[in-house]
Amino acid sequence: MTDRRALWSNGTVAHTSLKGQAAADRFTDGQVHRVTWAPFAALCSAPFGDRDRELLWGQAFNVLEKDMAWAFGYAIHDGYTGYIEARMLTPMVEPATHRVSVRQTMALAAPDFKNTKVEQVPLSLGSEVHVTVTDAKWATILGALHDLHIPISHLTPLDTKEPDPVAVADRLLGTPYVWGGNSTFGIDCSGLVQIACRACGIPCPGDSDQQMAQLGETLDPRASPERGDLLFWKGHVGWVANPDTLLHANAYSMSVAYEPLQSAIDRIAAQGDPVLRHARLTSS
Repeated sequence: MTDRRALWSNGTVAHTSLKGQAAADRFTDGQVHRVTWAPFAALCSAPFGDRDRELLWGQAFNVLEKDMAWAFGYAIHDGYTGYIEARMLTPMVEPATHRVSVRQTMALAAPDFKNTKVEQVPLSLGSEVHVTVTDAKWATILGALHDLHIPISHLTPLDTKEPDPVAVADRLLGTPYVWGGNSTFGIDCSGLVQIACRACGIPCPGDSDQQMAQLGETLDPRASPERGDLLFWKGHVGWVANPDTLLHANAYSMSVAYEPLQSAIDRIAAQGDPVLRHARLTSS
């Protein structure tokens, strides 16, 4: 069976690339939109269905079909297919140029840290923006209806690759654990892996089973863990912060937290889940 998370078709409409491979009434290239009306948008399995993942502000979503309530399509950055509330999306006018590189920032209606205007949009680490103007302190970005302003020190050019995914993940320390979450407002184990990998220029799928199948090189189970390695269990993944410490978003602490590595391995094994894979990331 084809994984619906990676199939750009809902049976009614499909992407043009699937002609001859998928049954659909209509094929289209789609229209690229971006999330702009909220700090993040749920990517659901069906209209009014369960949240599978989330897209952050500014992230691109190729809309294959849309009505007044829901848009069907896929996330550009990882191909994850699903439905987003149509009100969360705006047609893409200009591509993103920068991403938020701090844990969280605030997009303000005026370039003034004493800004008192009502409109203030909190943006998570990993959110993507199109910068139009900069000065010594502020970057002007495209908003949904008008320009917004972010401290320039909170942004990094989109093509800049950070060197250490664990350092990126550490910025989310204490973030609440939320199943399917991808932001500083709530994140799960695979979301923590993806947000860190993407900041380092490493392509990364959205869910832990996909990550276990695709990321890095598999090491011998006896290999000594090193910073930046990934450990996979059934339905779970965590970063090796150092040979004795795991950094992961987990339901045990209900947060992004450090945990002694062997203690985590033993605790999870006691639940019936041994480590399934030890992987070391590569840049390719």
